[in-house]
Formats: sequence, C-alpha cells, structure tokens
Amino acid sequence: MTVHPIVERLATTVVGRRREAEVLVAALDADRHVLLEGPPGTGKSTLLRVIAAELGVGFEFVEGNAELTPARLVGHFDPARVLAEGYDPRVFVDGPLVAALRGGALLYLEELNRVPEETLNVLVTVMSEHELTVPRLGRIDAAPGFRLVAAMNPYDAVGTARISSTIYDRLCRLSVDYQSDVEEQAIVRRSLGQPTLAGGGADGALDDHWLARAVDVVRRTRVHPEIRVGSSVRGAIDMSAVARSLADVRGASPDEVSLDAALVALSGRIRLREGSDRTTEDVITEIWRSVFGGDVGGATGKAAAPAGAVQPG
Repeated sequence: MTVHPIVERLATTVVGRRREAEVLVAALDADRHVLLEGPPGTGKSTLLRVIAAELGVGFEFVEGNAELTPARLVGHFDPARVLAEGYDPRVFVDGPLVAALRGGALLYLEELNRVPEETLNVLVTVMSEHELTVPRLGRIDAAPGFRLVAAMNPYDAVGTARISSTIYDRLCRLSVDYQSDVEEQAIVRRSLGQPTLAGGGADGALDDHWLARAVDVVRRTRVHPEIRVGSSVRGAIDMSAVARSLADVRGASPDEVSLDAALVALSGRIRLREGSDRTTEDVITEIWRSVFGGDVGGATGKAAAPAGAVQPG
C-alpha cells in the first residue's frame, strides 16, 4: 500500500488533521490497533470513516455504553431457529465484532471507557491473537485487514470506568485535540455549504467576519474559568445555522440575532464547574458580549443586547 497518496487525498475531504491522518494511516498500515483519545467534536469518527473508505476496507461502528454486553458485541444464536435447527453455525447472528473479523474490516468502538469490563475482556484475545472463540460456534480467525480502533473522551467522567492496563497495552494511543481557529472556521463554512465571503453575505450567507466571531465564542467556552467542559465546533456550526435562519425569521441582521443563536446552540453543551452560582445562559452571554459587543467591564461598559434578543433574567 502506498501511504502518501492516501494522506494527500484525505486533505480534500478532512479539514486539517494532517499529522493525525499520517499517524493513523501508518498505524493501521502496520496492522496496529489504535485508541483515539480526545474531546467530542474533534472529528475522530469522521477521520476514521474517510480513511476506511480510502483503504477500501469495511467499517463496523459500535456505540460504547453500559448496555453493550458481550452478546451484543459478538453476536448470538437466533433462539427461534435454534429450536428448529439446533446450534448450527448458519443460525448464528453476527455481531459487529464477528462481522469485522470475518470481513477484515475496521471495528470502530466509540466511548471505550463507557463499555463494561466484561465486554472489554472479550477484546483482549482478539487484539493479541487475532481470533475469537465463541461457545457452540468455534474459533473465528480474523481476516486480513481487521483492526480495532477505539475512541474515548478523557474529560467526561460521568458513566465511565477506568480502562485496565491490559487493554491499554494492546493499543497504540493517538491524542486528538481541538483544531486551530482557522480550521474550525473552515469546518463551519463547509458544514453550512457556503464559500468564503470576505464582505457581506448574499442569499442568507454569513460573512467570514461573523463566522470567525462565532468560532471565537465557542473556543472561549473551553478556557472560561467557570466552565468545566466547553463546546466543540458543533456549537459554532449550530450557532451559525440558527443565526442564519433566525435572521430571516426576524428580518434582522446576523449580528442582531447572534445572542439568541449562541444561547440556543451552546447552553446545553457546556458544563459549569461545581460551586458556580451562575447559569449557563449567564456565562454564555458574558462570552458573547466580549466577542460581539465589546469587553465586559471595559472602558465602554457592557454593550446592550441586539434588537430582538432575549437576555437571561
């Protein structure tokens, strides 16, 4: 396999992520299993799907959660057919793991640290020996091309469990952080399906200056002292999409609806630190003012809300 052309082609479909693409393609080419570790909304699954398509291999997606039992991951015998035909291999319903093993596909396991330990233990032999033994079915050898790629968010401790060193020892780890502001602006622009607009937008398009400020609002949620978990670039995408529609509904400019767009897009995404006596709306409004309406507490004082905006009480 020639790696370099694949990485070059990825640049046409994935914004940024050149280093991550190179390392991930190299690790998969070396037949390694990989852990992608980073906050949500950093394009981990998008990058992997595109790489799988470029490599021409199958892609089996598994959402990790507390309900992911070994049977759901591996598969099961169809009870109705077992009564009629017995434990024949033909009545076994492949789960995503067995499907990936048989097909030589990439198995993408999202939210690894939400998966119960007994389910993770199934993967130990699969990763080290490239085979799986299923009771009454027998041994399933991994077809060439099978690799496990897992992902996890290290910042979310709710409903998560500690990953054992046995699992970590069988995975190569790639840290995936937030992209640059310029790259996030490009992601928002691409998601909205609009070209670069240096001046005022036409046909409801938002100009680049407005998009840059929307991305700035979202990026500030990640470093605000009262916010424990900030928003991903999806917040900027939603804020921009809502602002574009809301401006049309109100017959107003994007600036005039930017606060309401920020509140509806971000208030459910951020998590405040324990002990904060403010609401998420209060904090988002503060950030919005610092970007769209002048510095809070600066020489010019707090800017008034745009016409038609609803300020939290």
